[in-house]
Amino acid sequence: MATPLILDSITDLVAQAVDQARQDGFLQLDSIPAIEVERPSNPEHGDFASSLPLRLARATRINPLELAEALIKYIPPSDEVEEVHAAAPGFINFKLRDSWVQQQVETVRRLGSVFGDVSIGDSKRMMIEFVSVNPTGPVHVGHTRGAVLGSSLAKILEAAGFDVTREYYVNDAGSQMEAFYGSVLARYRQALGLASELPANGYVGEYVLDLAQEIIEAEGNRFTEMDESSALKEIGDLGREKMVAVIREDLEGVGVTFDNWFSERTLFANGDYERGMQQLRDQGYLEEKENATWFTSSVLGDDKDNVVIRSSGEPTYFASDIAYHYNKFVQRQFDGVIDIWGADHQGHVPRMKSAVQALGVDSDRLTVLISQMVTLKRGNEVVRASKRTGEFVTLRELSNEVGRDACRFFFLARTPSTQMEFDLELAKEESNENPVYYIQYAHARIASILSLASGHGKDWSHGDVSLLTHPSELALIRAMLRLPELVGQMARALEPHHLPHYTVELATAFHGFYENCRVVSANPEDDEISLARLKLVDSAQIVFRRALDLMGMDAPDHM
Repeated sequence: MATPLILDSITDLVAQAVDQARQDGFLQLDSIPAIEVERPSNPEHGDFASSLPLRLARATRINPLELAEALIKYIPPSDEVEEVHAAAPGFINFKLRDSWVQQQVETVRRLGSVFGDVSIGDSKRMMIEFVSVNPTGPVHVGHTRGAVLGSSLAKILEAAGFDVTREYYVNDAGSQMEAFYGSVLARYRQALGLASELPANGYVGEYVLDLAQEIIEAEGNRFTEMDESSALKEIGDLGREKMVAVIREDLEGVGVTFDNWFSERTLFANGDYERGMQQLRDQGYLEEKENATWFTSSVLGDDKDNVVIRSSGEPTYFASDIAYHYNKFVQRQFDGVIDIWGADHQGHVPRMKSAVQALGVDSDRLTVLISQMVTLKRGNEVVRASKRTGEFVTLRELSNEVGRDACRFFFLARTPSTQMEFDLELAKEESNENPVYYIQYAHARIASILSLASGHGKDWSHGDVSLLTHPSELALIRAMLRLPELVGQMARALEPHHLPHYTVELATAFHGFYENCRVVSANPEDDEISLARLKLVDSAQIVFRRALDLMGMDAPDHM
C-alpha cells in the first residue's frame, strides 16, 4: 500500500492553477516546465514552496513576484492547505492546515509498517550487484562501505515499488584466484611439515593459515599424495568454498544478505561468455590485432579500444564483465542494473557502458555507483590497512568493536562519491554526540513511555488527535511526514545517505516534543491530552522503526 504524498497534492494544486491561468489567457505559453515543489530551507516560509514563477519570468516577461501573486489567485482551495502566499524573489509558499497535520497521526497508525512505501517503481525488475570482492580473503572495511550502501539502497528501492534482486558476483576465475589456490596449497603443505613456497603473488594473511588448518582437520594429508595440478584444483575448490562461507557470514553479521550468489565460472560453463563475445563480433565490435582480440569501444566514444582476449587465448577481466552484463540484461532481462564498485574501478565505468551499448542495451539502464576509500581513525591515529600483507582491518573486527548499527549508520551517512573517515571512538560513545546512540535512545524512550502507559492501563486507541496543538507536537508530526517523500527522493537519485540525516532530525523533533510536552500525567484532568500524546508517540515509533529498518539498524526498546 502506497503512502499518500502531500508533496504530490501540492504539486497538483500548482498544476491546476497553471492550467486555469492558461485557459483564462493569463499565461500565453505553448509549454510549461515541469512543476517542482520542495520544502523551503527556512520553516518560517511554510511547509512547501514552488519556484515556478522564477522559471516562467523570462518567457512571460512578468516580474516573478508579481507572477507568483497572480498565480496564487488560481490555486483552488484544499483540505490540506491553510495558507498560500507569495515571497520574494518569486516563490509560491504553502502552509499546511494544523487540522490536516494532526490527522496524519491516524494515517501513520493505519499504514503501520508500510508507512513510507511509495509507488514509483511500477514493479520494474532491478538488480543491485555489490561487494563482489574476490573470494581470496575476508571482507575489509573498504568493502563494507559498498556493502552497506547496496543493502540499504535495495531496501529503499523495494519501499519505492521496485522488484529488487541483490546479487554478489563471486569473482572465482582468473589469476588472482590461481594465486590464492597456490597460497592455500603451500600453507597446507607447510602445516604438515613439508617444504613449500608461496607463489610470488601469493596471499600471506593469517586467514590462509586458518583455512589450511581447517582443510587438514577435514581432509587429512590426502592432497600431499596427488600430483600438483589435481591437488591445486581440489584444495583450491575447498579454499574458495570456505572463503565464500566466511564472506557470507561476515556480511550477514552486519545485516547484509543477498538473493543470489553468482559464480563467474558459470559464465564460461553455461555459454554466456561465448554468446556475449559472438554478439559483439556479429555487431562488428571485435577486431583482431597485435595477436589479441580487441573490443573497439573507441567507436562508441570511449577513449581507447580494450583487449578482451589475450594472445594466449585467455579472456581478460573485462571480457568476463561483458559476459556478466550480457547475462544480466540479455539472458535475465533486468529492467535496470546498479553496480556498486570500489574507487579503483572508476576508470572501468565508460568502457562498461560502451560494452552494454554494444550488446544492444540502452546504456542508461546500467548505473554504476563508485564507493570511495575509507580511513579508519582511533582518536587522532590512523588505523592502517594492507590486504596483501594480511594487516588489513576486517569487517568482522570492525563490527566486533563498534557494533552492527554503528557500522551501517556511519558508512551510510556520507555520499559514496566522497572519501570518509570512520571515527572508531565516536562510534562507541554512549552520548548524544554519537548520532547512532542519539537516534536509538529516542526509540528506546518511546518504548519506555508506551510500556509505562500500558502498565497504568492507558488505552490511547481513542485519543483525540485534534488536541495536538503544541508547536512541538506539530513539528514532530511534520518530521514524520517527510519519510515517504524522502523514500521517493532517494529511490530516484539513488542517494540513501539522506536517511541517516533524516533520522537525526526525527530524533531531534521527538526529543523536543518530550521536553516540552508531558505525555503521561497522574492528573486525571490531563487524561485526554495524555491519550492524544500517547497516540502521537505510538505513531512516532512506527516511523522510527521504519526509518531504522531501511538503514538495516535495530530499534531497541532499552538502552
